[in-house]
Amino acid sequence: MNSKTLLYILKRVFLALFTVWVVITITFFVMHAVPGGPFVGEKATTPFIQAAMEAKYGLDKPLSEQYTTYLKDIVTKLDFGPSLKQRGRTVIDIITDGLKTSVELGIIAASIALVIGVVSGAVAALNRNKMIDKIIMVFTTAFISMPSFIMGSLLLVFFAIELGIFPANGSTPAGLILPVITLALSPMANITRLTRSSMLDVLGQDYIRTAHAKGVSGKNIIFGHALKNALIPVITYCGPMLAYIVTGSLVVEKIFAVPGLGRAFINSITGRDYPLVMGTTIVLATLIVFMNLLSDILYKVVDPRINLE
Repeated sequence: MNSKTLLYILKRVFLALFTVWVVITITFFVMHAVPGGPFVGEKATTPFIQAAMEAKYGLDKPLSEQYTTYLKDIVTKLDFGPSLKQRGRTVIDIITDGLKTSVELGIIAASIALVIGVVSGAVAALNRNKMIDKIIMVFTTAFISMPSFIMGSLLLVFFAIELGIFPANGSTPAGLILPVITLALSPMANITRLTRSSMLDVLGQDYIRTAHAKGVSGKNIIFGHALKNALIPVITYCGPMLAYIVTGSLVVEKIFAVPGLGRAFINSITGRDYPLVMGTTIVLATLIVFMNLLSDILYKVVDPRINLE
């Protein structure tokens, strides 16, 4: 690794950390600016009880002191504080439990999207302007245009309620099939279109024509040259895609009652569990930032010819 590459990586790491700090800061002050409080909805709450609850959780201290303590606990102990509604549990424990299911769901959906998307994109590129290419483009356009919560609702109604093929509850392995399909469709469509356009660009390069002229078999040209180079943009898309699937599963998990981070996050919003809302927002934002960082670094590893600025 030369000094230029190392300097680029260090700069990207610093920018990633700075972005995470900005997210933490904005999230903290925005949540504390929301009208009302986490104990407003409590039954039989008197001013004395509310003051005691705020003192217990440190909410009676000056905002600047609360922010300093909150930031210090995150950096030194990865501690987002206790949940205000799920008594006896910390925010990091709730996030960790939910994230296990969400990440598992995301990895399965991302793997399906990657495999089917690459194959479909390559088939479409090799059959440009033919019927199969047009059919693939129609389906990918539809999947990209339709939001995941609408797609999930349609799949739920059709396959779970009308046909009864899959269970509507995502708490069982069979119940995870529809959420996985819902999460995979849009990224799969994006990968298909990305692979197709990249493949068409590679197939028009001079070295492909030279390989044809030298008598290299079509199979070796496609798999040894064209597809390999066409996958470079796809690989860089995979990092943000996985983060998008995990973060985008929030509403989908709620639709299918999947016991993941999404359901905990939505319940924390409706229940005014401010520490859990902040902790979940920060964790998901950090995931997106560092998956983009990994993607940028991997781009250089995959293609050393790329000059980093």
